Order: sequence, then structure tokens, then C-alpha cells
Amino acid sequence: MRIGTIDIDRPVILAPMEDVTDRAFRQLCKRHGADIVYTEFISAEALRRGAEKSIRKLTVDGFERPVAVQIFGSTVESMVEAAAIAETYEPDYLDINFGCPVKKVAGRGAGAALLKEPEKLSEIASAVVRAVSVPVTAKTRIGWDHDSINITEIVRRLEDAGIQAVAVHGRTRSDMYKGRADWGRIAEAKAACSIPLIANGDVWNADDAVAMFAETGADGIMIGRGSIGNPFIFAQSTSLVRQGVRIPLPTYRDRIRVAMDHMYLSVQYKGEKYGILEMRRHYSTYLKGLPGVSIVRNKLVRELDPAVIVELLMDFEAQCEMLDREGRLKEAGEFLNDHSPKIILNY
Repeated sequence: MRIGTIDIDRPVILAPMEDVTDRAFRQLCKRHGADIVYTEFISAEALRRGAEKSIRKLTVDGFERPVAVQIFGSTVESMVEAAAIAETYEPDYLDINFGCPVKKVAGRGAGAALLKEPEKLSEIASAVVRAVSVPVTAKTRIGWDHDSINITEIVRRLEDAGIQAVAVHGRTRSDMYKGRADWGRIAEAKAACSIPLIANGDVWNADDAVAMFAETGADGIMIGRGSIGNPFIFAQSTSLVRQGVRIPLPTYRDRIRVAMDHMYLSVQYKGEKYGILEMRRHYSTYLKGLPGVSIVRNKLVRELDPAVIVELLMDFEAQCEMLDREGRLKEAGEFLNDHSPKIILNY
């Protein structure tokens, strides 16, 4: 799949997720095999105002590349200005969010709301493409609701606007994150355009990744919720997709250690206070199903000292190791690789 100078065979990509794909999580996923990563979505209006939180989201590190910055907005003027600001932070490409279903975005005429206004969507895409020199891509859904699925029209419009690749989530806005993603509609979108298409929705393991490529004909796939608490999914998926080699699933030790890695990165980039506070949402996904997890989780979410958190996790690993030696950890085996996330997403 080629976007500008980026050329990767069947890439497996980290999807943009608000409050999830910050610098710490992006780097963690890169360490574990993500081919391309996306920032959290960034409000065009907030960038125009110079909002500190939004500006911070633009900062990326060399290790993350290739990395895409995603912006959203409801007017041509705000999106053009925001795109110019974002370009100064040197992303490998710029992505436009035409798919966010949450009320605070779609309710203000941005994100998925633009699926109801295809002409305005085209106008915004064309203007952003003209405003910057980096490649521009877009992420969208298959329609506003099941009575107005218009994804084939949308991808054609985006291609005509100069968009270099499009990611399609196989749900409508009305679906939010319920039900199953419609991979058939993604396949229709792929057949309707000649630019690269990235398929998104319901990849929970490496087998799903292989199946999505086969069923949609996509040039790349994008993993969102399936990566929360499970960055291992990227190496597993790329290995099975590109080499046909199945990587072993993560052990309890792998999962505990990656939780520590995530905590270290979070503290590094957000400072001790906020880095620790924001990690609290992640412990349940990393440790889900392990014996005695509720006890250690309750301790972790009350602790503010990184050293004590590491001590708690190491003690928990030792407990799991003891159970494993005694053959008692097998009782939790069916949960060890169940990474269904409990985080409520806003993207």
C-alpha cells in the first residue's frame, strides 16, 4: 500500500482513538509491530485557538514513524487553517476524520455528520489537499444510518478530491460500536475506488486480520479496540498475514510486563501525576481474567507512586507464576487472551 513515499505490503495499522492513542500507546504499539500509527483526533477549532491540549497531540517522535495526524472540523476555513498548523509538526501524512460518531463531534456537524452532506465533505477534503504538501487521507464510516448507506459515493468523492487513501469502518454512525462491522460494504467501497483502502472494524486477533484482508480486498487493515490491552495483536497479525507464521499468544508474564512498559511511557510523556492517573483505565484490559486480578487492580488504581505500582505488578506476576507451577493457572486460561476492552471510546 502506497501513501506518498510510504510503501508497505498489507500494513496493519493502529487506528486513531481519543484518550487512547497518545504518544505512550503509539510507541508501545510500534514496539509490538504496528506498521503505521495515528494520533488521537484533534479539533480544528481548538488548533486555531492554540489550545494547549490539542497542540500537545501534534507532537510525535521519530520512533513512531510512519505516523498520521488526524484532524476534524465542520468548516472549510477551520480545516484548512488546522491542516497548515498540523503540517508544521511534520506528520508523514494528514488524515481527515469523517467518521467519528460521538455526539460532541457529529452533533456539531463534523466527523460522521458530514456523511449526510457529501458535497460539503468533498469541499473540505479538496481544500485540505490543496492547503498542504503532505499526503492527505480520510477515515469514514459506511453511512449515517442503515437507510442512508452511501460509502461508494463517499469514496469516489474523496478520490476525486485528491485524497490518497481512505480508511472505512464497517459500521454506520447510528451503529456506534454495536453489532458486527459490515465487511461486505467495505469490499464494495474497495471496488468503487482506485486509491488504497484500509479496512476497519472487528479485528480482535490475527485470524480476523487474515480474514479481513481476504473478505474485503483491502490494501491495509486498521485495528482500534482490539489493540487496547493487547498491543501484541500487531506482531501476531503481520506475521500471520505476511509470512503465514503464527506467533504464540501472550502469557500472563507478557501482559503484566507490557502494562509496566505502558506505565513507564505514560509517566515519561505526561509526568508522574497525570501519567499515573491516565494509566488507571488500562490495568483492567491488560490483566483481565488473571486470578486475583480484582484485588491487585483495586490497589493499582489507588496508587500514585510508580515504584509501588511496579512492586504491585511484580508481586502479582510472582503469584501467577506460583499458580502456574502448581498447574492452577490453567483455570484462567480461557481468559488469558480475551482482550475485549472495557474502555468507552470517543472517536
